[in-house]
Amino acid sequence: MAKPRLIVADDHVIVADGLVRLLEEDVEIVATAKDGGQLVERARQLRPDLIVADVNMPVMSGLDAMRRLKADGLQAKFIFLTLHADARLVSEAIRAGASGYVLKQAAADELLEAIRAVMNGLLYLTPLVTRDALWAMSQPEDQESPHLTPRQRDVLRLIAEGKRMKEIASDLGISVRTVETHKQEMMQTLGLGSTADLIKFAVRQGIAQG
Repeated sequence: MAKPRLIVADDHVIVADGLVRLLEEDVEIVATAKDGGQLVERARQLRPDLIVADVNMPVMSGLDAMRRLKADGLQAKFIFLTLHADARLVSEAIRAGASGYVLKQAAADELLEAIRAVMNGLLYLTPLVTRDALWAMSQPEDQESPHLTPRQRDVLRLIAEGKRMKEIASDLGISVRTVETHKQEMMQTLGLGSTADLIKFAVRQGIAQG
């Protein structure tokens, strides 16, 4: 049986190298990526069977990268490997299409098991978060995971990075007024009252680093 073809995505080179060493006997590592944008580009080009990615990465979060690739029709399965044990983030990842969720501190013990389960068509959740995550997934989806457009999520990520409206407009190639409109629409959609609340939401959802 052929080894699954896999891309590893993590913005910390030491972590990515460690994962390659951990997995290389059991899978075929076709590429690594150091940010979400690079992950999307390499996955579109190489069409892997499986992607192991961090949630928090520069340029684009792992969750947003997965959404874009799934919107493209990519069939690769996703396992998120992260420090974040927040049940709401686990729930959002699974609802968005992830097949596995493993915490970095348990990678040596669980990641290969997760890969085998996922490649056999199963869902793998680390035992460290399973009970809380199942509870979160049982909650109404519109309350658990408010929908933001990809452009709104780009704006939110840059806001959370501390960039000013002008800088965000320049980075995204849009007007300052459009950035402000996206910000106001997000606050209304999410029921938030301040920029600080927006940033907290971004960290909780894995859109930005905490």
